[in-house]
Amino acid sequence: MADTHEAPVTLTQDQRDALRERYREERDKRIRPDGINQYVEPTGQFAVLEEDPYTPWVEREALTDHVEFLFVGGGFAGLSVCARLKEAGIDDFRIVESGGDFGGVWYWNRYPGAMCDTAAMVYLPLLEETGHMPTMKYVRAPEIWGHALRIATHYDLYPHAVFSTQIHTMTWNDDASHWVIETNRGDRMTATYVAMGTGPLNRPKLPGVPGIESFAGDAFHTARWDYEVTGGDWTGEPMTKLAEKRVGIVGTGATGIQIVPSLGRDAGELYVFQRTPSAVGVRGNHEIDPDWFSALEPGWQSKWLRNFAVLQTMGVADEDLVHDGWTDITKRIFARMMANAPDPSAITPADFVAAYHDSDDEKMEEIRGRVDEIVEDPETAAGLKAWYRQFCKRPCFHDEYLPTFNRPNVHLVDTDGKGVERIDETGAWVGDKHYDLDVLIYASGFEFNTDYTHRSAFEVVGRGGVTLTDKWAKGMQSFQGMHVHGFPNMFVVGIFQGSSLASNVTSNYVDTGHTIAAILTHAQSVGAGQVEVLPEAETDWVAAIEKAPKGIVGGPDCTPGYYNSEGQAEGRKEKLDRGGYPLGPVPFFDYIADWRTNGRFEGLAFR
Repeated sequence: MADTHEAPVTLTQDQRDALRERYREERDKRIRPDGINQYVEPTGQFAVLEEDPYTPWVEREALTDHVEFLFVGGGFAGLSVCARLKEAGIDDFRIVESGGDFGGVWYWNRYPGAMCDTAAMVYLPLLEETGHMPTMKYVRAPEIWGHALRIATHYDLYPHAVFSTQIHTMTWNDDASHWVIETNRGDRMTATYVAMGTGPLNRPKLPGVPGIESFAGDAFHTARWDYEVTGGDWTGEPMTKLAEKRVGIVGTGATGIQIVPSLGRDAGELYVFQRTPSAVGVRGNHEIDPDWFSALEPGWQSKWLRNFAVLQTMGVADEDLVHDGWTDITKRIFARMMANAPDPSAITPADFVAAYHDSDDEKMEEIRGRVDEIVEDPETAAGLKAWYRQFCKRPCFHDEYLPTFNRPNVHLVDTDGKGVERIDETGAWVGDKHYDLDVLIYASGFEFNTDYTHRSAFEVVGRGGVTLTDKWAKGMQSFQGMHVHGFPNMFVVGIFQGSSLASNVTSNYVDTGHTIAAILTHAQSVGAGQVEVLPEAETDWVAAIEKAPKGIVGGPDCTPGYYNSEGQAEGRKEKLDRGGYPLGPVPFFDYIADWRTNGRFEGLAFR
């Protein structure tokens, strides 16, 4: 079933110039001197965000044993890596997870309407290995969490797991060549190797709005949805307890647009407080045809993953297997670049940027035109239009969000870039207008671009007592985004300084699993007790990232958001913390596949 996309538009140069000016005006409204520090950690009444409402706390004996490999995090990163360890015949490992079960962000996120915004055929890892067919092109949270549990069961990972346990410190003991791991349960276990997969969106954050703790009604963050307050459940059952309530939601990013349709359906009155509108394109969700799925040839998911990555990064492919909003814009850019170039072999970076600007202008006009087609009230429609380039914020795709604003009980509170001014006992202030509320929901997302150890909520101490916080104080230092000199036998499982494929983070995890399994297998074969990146390899890798050309997204055409550190200028630290392999994701996947299979493991020392 083909997806539908917005009708194409054409623009004159004067119209494009007017867009540039509008984008800059809207950006300037939203630039704040405190940048990412405008958000605050959950403390006081919001300290509950550090707790687990889904699994009861059960006392257990402290662990003081040793394992060969310990993975921090039971989300898709941990599941993907440990599945590859099992496939490689490595069985002496442990997974430490702060939640009460596997799933990571999909264990915690149980808000109504939660679903993946990348197609399930590429987002859900290990589909072919587990023999699972997604029910829809984009599946909802219960099915995603269910797949996490399926992976854990398929690979028999439950005996390796320690749940409801938060790491406090991981300290390298050079004399013993192992890591000492201490937790909130009194554990003092050791491991030869450790890996951290706590994810780029791990710790919930709150908006730093004055008076946030003074609200006397019910308030919670979307990462800890309170169905005792709302009624209903995450399968979509009506939230009947909201029928007579005045509900406010702060935040209209990827999470907010998924929640608003359910709240609009069930709340007595819904007030959507918006600082910056999201660009909401067509989703076109549909069921997966079992006959079509069963006819896929072996190796289909690897083929789909590569196809998506190629098209997402302006590469050339014979077909678009995923065919969604992510690939649509990049195909347009490539087509425009080819059409504009009399000699394709002589295309310059400036040609690429021009093609990107022209294609993005047209795409965003189509998205704004879609708002006018769907939203009946002109003033509301005007407030819902996104004035920035599409990839300044995470693109959103939804078919129910915009129609929700046609409901008489749903009210857009557009703050014109300022956000909620303050909160008091009875509601929220925007300018000089007060909104009386019974329930206040924060869809303010997770920490991003903060220090790694801050997001992970524990400290890592390497050789000589050097902390990872100190090592990365002036920017991330790594080799391949995975190895850090001075921190032997440690693997960082993430996206930065590697492929950096942010549109589908699970691709990074699945590939990294192969790499770690290959390194451990080689270490065993040569009798190595320590594996560490050579200092010159790390230096060269970091230098290459630092020298890489600046990306095409950013600057005065971009509204502030977590993709660009809330509009702060990109210095060396920001570039290193967010940078990736200079040639892009697909060349990185090709490079690392050869690196882990050629037997040389260049850049690493096996002692």
